[in-house]
Amino acid sequence: MYNQPMLREDALKDKTIVVTGGGTGLGRAMGLYFLQLGANLVITSRKAEVLEQSAKEMEAATGGKVLPVPCDVRNYEEVDHMLSETLKNFGRADVLLNNAAGNFISPTERLSANAFSSIIDIVLKGSANCALAFGKHWIKEKQAASILNIVTTYAFTGSAYVVPSACAKGGVLAMTRSLAAEWGKYGIRSNAIAPGPFPTKGAWERLLPGDLAEKFDFKNRVPLKRVGDHQELANLAAFLVSDFAGYINGEVITIDGGEWLQGAGQFNGLEAVPDEMWDMLEQMTRSAKGS
Repeated sequence: MYNQPMLREDALKDKTIVVTGGGTGLGRAMGLYFLQLGANLVITSRKAEVLEQSAKEMEAATGGKVLPVPCDVRNYEEVDHMLSETLKNFGRADVLLNNAAGNFISPTERLSANAFSSIIDIVLKGSANCALAFGKHWIKEKQAASILNIVTTYAFTGSAYVVPSACAKGGVLAMTRSLAAEWGKYGIRSNAIAPGPFPTKGAWERLLPGDLAEKFDFKNRVPLKRVGDHQELANLAAFLVSDFAGYINGEVITIDGGEWLQGAGQFNGLEAVPDEMWDMLEQMTRSAKGS
Protein backbone atom coordinates (compact mmCIF):
# COMPACT_ATOMS: atom_id res chain seq x y z
CA MET A 1 0.00 0.00 0.00
CA TYR A 2 1.38 3.41 -0.99
CA ASN A 3 0.44 5.98 1.63
CA GLN A 4 2.93 8.76 0.90
CA PRO A 5 2.21 12.20 -0.59
CA MET A 6 2.02 12.13 -4.38
CA LEU A 7 2.36 15.65 -5.77
CA ARG A 8 5.25 18.12 -5.62
CA GLU A 9 5.15 20.41 -2.61
CA ASP A 10 4.03 23.56 -4.46
CA ALA A 11 1.32 21.87 -6.55
CA LEU A 12 -1.49 23.90 -4.94
CA LYS A 13 0.49 27.04 -4.08
CA ASP A 14 -1.68 30.17 -3.71
CA LYS A 15 -4.94 28.28 -4.38
CA THR A 16 -7.74 28.81 -1.87
CA ILE A 17 -9.72 25.63 -1.30
CA VAL A 18 -13.03 25.36 0.58
CA VAL A 19 -13.84 21.97 2.12
CA THR A 20 -17.33 21.44 3.53
CA GLY A 21 -17.33 18.97 6.40
CA GLY A 22 -13.63 19.80 6.61
CA GLY A 23 -13.07 19.65 10.37
CA THR A 24 -13.05 15.89 10.79
CA GLY A 25 -12.55 12.58 9.01
CA LEU A 26 -11.86 12.44 5.30
CA GLY A 27 -12.50 16.16 4.81
CA ARG A 28 -9.78 16.95 7.32
CA ALA A 29 -7.38 14.42 5.75
CA MET A 30 -7.82 15.98 2.31
CA GLY A 31 -7.56 19.51 3.71
CA LEU A 32 -4.36 18.70 5.55
CA TYR A 33 -2.74 17.53 2.33
CA PHE A 34 -3.94 20.62 0.45
CA LEU A 35 -2.17 22.72 3.09
CA GLN A 36 1.03 20.71 2.69
CA LEU A 37 0.89 21.47 -1.03
CA GLY A 38 0.74 25.22 -0.44
CA ALA A 39 -2.99 25.96 -0.51
CA ASN A 40 -4.96 28.27 1.73
CA LEU A 41 -7.80 26.32 3.35
CA VAL A 42 -11.33 27.10 4.46
CA ILE A 43 -13.09 24.42 6.52
CA THR A 44 -16.79 24.43 7.31
CA SER A 45 -19.26 22.43 9.37
CA ARG A 46 -22.05 23.12 11.82
CA LYS A 47 -19.82 22.65 14.91
CA ALA A 48 -17.82 25.82 15.58
CA GLU A 49 -15.74 24.35 18.44
CA VAL A 50 -14.63 21.37 16.36
CA LEU A 51 -13.71 23.66 13.47
CA GLU A 52 -11.68 26.03 15.66
CA GLN A 53 -9.72 23.17 17.22
CA SER A 54 -9.11 21.48 13.87
CA ALA A 55 -7.93 24.76 12.32
CA LYS A 56 -5.37 25.29 15.09
CA GLU A 57 -4.06 21.73 14.82
CA MET A 58 -3.86 21.83 11.02
CA GLU A 59 -2.03 25.16 11.03
CA ALA A 60 0.41 23.89 13.64
CA ALA A 61 1.07 20.73 11.61
CA THR A 62 1.65 22.46 8.28
CA GLY A 63 2.40 26.14 8.84
CA GLY A 64 -0.44 26.93 6.44
CA LYS A 65 -3.45 29.21 6.81
CA VAL A 66 -6.83 27.74 7.80
CA LEU A 67 -10.05 29.72 8.09
CA PRO A 68 -12.81 27.94 10.07
CA VAL A 69 -16.31 29.11 9.13
CA PRO A 70 -19.38 27.56 10.81
CA CYS A 71 -21.90 26.85 8.06
CA ASP A 72 -24.99 24.72 7.66
CA VAL A 73 -24.90 23.92 3.94
CA ARG A 74 -28.68 23.34 3.96
CA ASN A 75 -29.11 27.10 4.38
CA TYR A 76 -28.17 29.14 1.30
CA GLU A 77 -27.71 32.35 3.32
CA GLU A 78 -25.08 30.63 5.48
CA VAL A 79 -23.34 29.30 2.38
CA ASP A 80 -23.31 32.80 0.89
CA HIS A 81 -21.84 34.14 4.15
CA MET A 82 -19.17 31.42 4.10
CA LEU A 83 -18.18 32.46 0.56
CA SER A 84 -18.03 36.12 1.63
CA GLU A 85 -15.76 35.24 4.57
CA THR A 86 -13.51 33.28 2.22
CA LEU A 87 -13.19 36.23 -0.16
CA LYS A 88 -12.66 38.68 2.70
CA ASN A 89 -9.81 36.65 4.17
CA PHE A 90 -8.10 35.26 1.08
CA GLY A 91 -9.30 37.48 -1.76
CA ARG A 92 -10.44 34.56 -3.89
CA ALA A 93 -11.77 30.99 -3.92
CA ASP A 94 -10.35 28.53 -6.43
CA VAL A 95 -11.80 25.17 -5.42
CA LEU A 96 -15.02 23.97 -3.80
CA LEU A 97 -14.89 20.48 -2.33
CA ASN A 98 -18.41 19.29 -1.45
CA ASN A 99 -17.67 16.75 1.27
CA ALA A 100 -20.33 17.43 3.93
CA ALA A 101 -22.64 14.44 4.26
CA GLY A 102 -25.01 12.58 6.52
CA ASN A 103 -26.03 8.93 6.50
CA PHE A 104 -27.48 6.13 8.59
CA ILE A 105 -28.40 2.52 7.92
CA SER A 106 -32.03 1.51 8.23
CA PRO A 107 -34.69 -0.54 6.46
CA THR A 108 -36.38 2.08 4.32
CA GLU A 109 -39.85 1.26 5.61
CA ARG A 110 -38.69 2.28 9.10
CA LEU A 111 -37.77 5.79 7.98
CA SER A 112 -39.93 8.85 8.57
CA ALA A 113 -40.34 11.40 5.82
CA ASN A 114 -38.26 13.82 7.91
CA ALA A 115 -35.42 11.31 8.28
CA PHE A 116 -35.37 10.83 4.51
CA SER A 117 -35.43 14.58 3.91
CA SER A 118 -32.64 15.30 6.38
CA ILE A 119 -30.14 13.28 4.30
CA ILE A 120 -31.37 14.73 1.00
CA ASP A 121 -31.06 18.25 2.41
CA ILE A 122 -27.48 17.86 3.65
CA VAL A 123 -26.04 15.88 0.74
CA LEU A 124 -27.93 17.01 -2.36
CA LYS A 125 -29.37 20.39 -1.41
CA GLY A 126 -26.19 21.31 0.49
CA SER A 127 -23.95 20.47 -2.47
CA ALA A 128 -26.28 22.35 -4.83
CA ASN A 129 -26.34 25.41 -2.53
CA CYS A 130 -22.54 25.54 -2.48
CA ALA A 131 -22.19 24.94 -6.22
CA LEU A 132 -24.71 27.71 -6.95
CA ALA A 133 -23.11 30.29 -4.66
CA PHE A 134 -19.56 29.62 -5.83
CA GLY A 135 -20.52 29.12 -9.48
CA LYS A 136 -22.40 32.43 -9.69
CA HIS A 137 -19.39 34.20 -8.18
CA TRP A 138 -16.88 32.56 -10.53
CA ILE A 139 -18.98 33.26 -13.62
CA LYS A 140 -19.45 36.90 -12.59
CA GLU A 141 -15.70 37.30 -12.00
CA LYS A 142 -14.80 35.34 -15.17
CA GLN A 143 -12.61 33.12 -13.01
CA ALA A 144 -11.56 29.58 -13.86
CA ALA A 145 -12.19 27.25 -10.94
CA SER A 146 -12.94 23.67 -9.89
CA ILE A 147 -15.70 21.79 -8.08
CA LEU A 148 -14.96 18.37 -6.59
CA ASN A 149 -17.86 16.35 -5.16
CA ILE A 150 -17.48 13.34 -2.89
CA VAL A 151 -20.07 10.73 -3.87
CA THR A 152 -20.11 6.94 -3.35
CA THR A 153 -20.04 3.89 -5.57
CA TYR A 154 -23.70 3.25 -4.78
CA ALA A 155 -24.47 6.60 -6.40
CA PHE A 156 -24.46 4.63 -9.66
CA THR A 157 -25.50 1.17 -8.43
CA GLY A 158 -27.95 2.02 -5.65
CA SER A 159 -27.83 0.23 -2.30
CA ALA A 160 -30.31 -1.24 0.12
CA TYR A 161 -30.55 0.17 3.65
CA VAL A 162 -29.07 3.56 2.72
CA VAL A 163 -31.73 4.63 0.22
CA PRO A 164 -31.83 8.36 1.16
CA SER A 165 -28.05 8.56 0.80
CA ALA A 166 -28.11 6.66 -2.50
CA CYS A 167 -30.77 9.04 -3.87
CA ALA A 168 -28.87 12.11 -2.70
CA LYS A 169 -25.45 10.96 -3.90
CA GLY A 170 -26.96 9.91 -7.23
CA GLY A 171 -28.29 13.44 -7.57
CA VAL A 172 -24.87 14.92 -6.77
CA LEU A 173 -23.31 12.72 -9.44
CA ALA A 174 -25.88 13.92 -12.00
CA MET A 175 -25.17 17.51 -10.96
CA THR A 176 -21.42 16.91 -11.38
CA ARG A 177 -21.81 15.78 -14.97
CA SER A 178 -24.44 18.38 -15.82
CA LEU A 179 -22.39 21.31 -14.53
CA ALA A 180 -19.29 19.97 -16.27
CA ALA A 181 -21.13 20.24 -19.57
CA GLU A 182 -22.77 23.59 -18.83
CA TRP A 183 -20.04 25.48 -16.98
CA GLY A 184 -17.02 24.16 -18.85
CA LYS A 185 -17.26 27.17 -21.17
CA TYR A 186 -16.54 29.38 -18.14
CA GLY A 187 -13.41 27.41 -17.25
CA ILE A 188 -15.17 25.75 -14.31
CA ARG A 189 -14.33 22.06 -14.05
CA SER A 190 -16.65 19.71 -12.17
CA ASN A 191 -15.57 16.22 -11.09
CA ALA A 192 -16.38 13.63 -8.44
CA ILE A 193 -14.69 10.92 -6.40
CA ALA A 194 -16.53 7.76 -5.38
CA PRO A 195 -14.64 6.32 -2.39
CA GLY A 196 -15.07 2.81 -1.10
CA PRO A 197 -14.35 1.93 2.54
CA PHE A 198 -12.10 4.57 4.16
CA PRO A 199 -12.79 4.11 7.88
CA THR A 200 -13.13 7.20 10.02
CA LYS A 201 -13.71 6.71 13.73
CA GLY A 202 -16.69 9.00 14.25
CA ALA A 203 -18.58 8.35 11.02
CA TRP A 204 -18.20 4.57 11.11
CA GLU A 205 -19.19 4.35 14.78
CA ARG A 206 -22.40 6.23 13.96
CA LEU A 207 -23.11 4.18 10.84
CA LEU A 208 -22.24 0.78 12.34
CA PRO A 209 -22.62 1.06 16.13
CA GLY A 210 -21.55 -1.51 18.72
CA ASP A 211 -19.96 -4.66 17.36
CA LEU A 212 -21.72 -4.29 14.00
CA ALA A 213 -18.56 -2.89 12.36
CA GLU A 214 -16.65 -6.00 13.41
CA LYS A 215 -19.30 -8.36 12.07
CA PHE A 216 -19.66 -6.40 8.81
CA ASP A 217 -15.98 -6.37 7.91
CA PHE A 218 -15.57 -4.27 4.76
CA LYS A 219 -12.19 -5.83 3.98
CA ASN A 220 -13.96 -9.04 3.04
CA ARG A 221 -15.88 -7.20 0.30
CA VAL A 222 -12.77 -5.69 -1.31
CA PRO A 223 -10.72 -7.74 -3.81
CA LEU A 224 -7.53 -6.13 -2.46
CA LYS A 225 -8.55 -7.36 1.01
CA ARG A 226 -7.97 -4.04 2.75
CA VAL A 227 -9.64 -0.71 3.32
CA GLY A 228 -8.34 2.58 1.95
CA ASP A 229 -5.72 4.79 3.57
CA HIS A 230 -6.73 8.44 3.97
CA GLN A 231 -3.61 9.62 2.15
CA GLU A 232 -4.65 7.62 -0.92
CA LEU A 233 -7.89 9.59 -1.12
CA ALA A 234 -6.08 12.86 -0.38
CA ASN A 235 -3.62 12.17 -3.22
CA LEU A 236 -6.45 11.67 -5.70
CA ALA A 237 -8.37 14.73 -4.52
CA ALA A 238 -5.29 16.94 -4.69
CA PHE A 239 -4.54 15.79 -8.23
CA LEU A 240 -8.10 16.44 -9.43
CA VAL A 241 -8.19 20.00 -8.08
CA SER A 242 -4.67 20.80 -9.29
CA ASP A 243 -3.70 22.25 -12.65
CA PHE A 244 -2.27 18.83 -13.58
CA ALA A 245 -5.89 17.70 -14.07
CA GLY A 246 -6.86 20.71 -16.16
CA TYR A 247 -8.40 18.61 -18.95
CA ILE A 248 -10.40 16.31 -16.64
CA ASN A 249 -14.02 17.50 -16.51
CA GLY A 250 -17.26 15.64 -15.78
CA GLU A 251 -15.46 12.55 -14.51
CA VAL A 252 -16.22 10.35 -11.51
CA ILE A 253 -13.24 8.35 -10.30
CA THR A 254 -13.82 5.30 -8.14
CA ILE A 255 -11.24 4.51 -5.45
CA ASP A 256 -12.47 1.41 -3.68
CA GLY A 257 -10.02 -1.44 -4.28
CA GLY A 258 -12.53 -3.01 -6.69
CA GLU A 259 -15.30 -3.33 -4.10
CA TRP A 260 -18.27 -2.40 -6.26
CA LEU A 261 -17.11 -4.69 -9.07
CA GLN A 262 -16.78 -7.53 -6.58
CA GLY A 263 -20.46 -7.15 -5.77
CA ALA A 264 -21.50 -6.64 -9.41
CA GLY A 265 -20.17 -9.86 -10.95
CA GLN A 266 -22.70 -12.69 -10.76
CA PHE A 267 -20.15 -15.32 -9.80
CA ASN A 268 -17.64 -13.22 -7.84
CA GLY A 269 -18.74 -14.89 -4.62
CA LEU A 270 -17.12 -18.11 -5.81
CA GLU A 271 -13.85 -16.91 -4.28
CA ALA A 272 -15.15 -18.67 -1.17
CA VAL A 273 -14.79 -22.06 -2.89
CA PRO A 274 -11.69 -23.88 -1.49
CA ASP A 275 -9.05 -25.39 -3.82
CA GLU A 276 -10.04 -28.98 -3.08
CA MET A 277 -13.61 -28.26 -4.11
CA TRP A 278 -12.37 -26.71 -7.37
CA ASP A 279 -10.50 -29.98 -8.03
CA MET A 280 -13.72 -31.90 -7.51
CA LEU A 281 -15.71 -29.49 -9.70
CA GLU A 282 -13.11 -29.78 -12.45
CA GLN A 283 -13.40 -33.56 -12.42
CA MET A 284 -17.20 -33.34 -12.53
CA THR A 285 -16.99 -30.92 -15.50
CA ARG A 286 -14.65 -33.22 -17.41
CA SER A 287 -16.90 -36.20 -16.70
CA ALA A 288 -19.93 -34.31 -17.97
CA LYS A 289 -18.08 -33.38 -21.19
CA GLY A 290 -17.10 -36.99 -21.77
CA SER A 291 -20.61 -38.32 -21.39
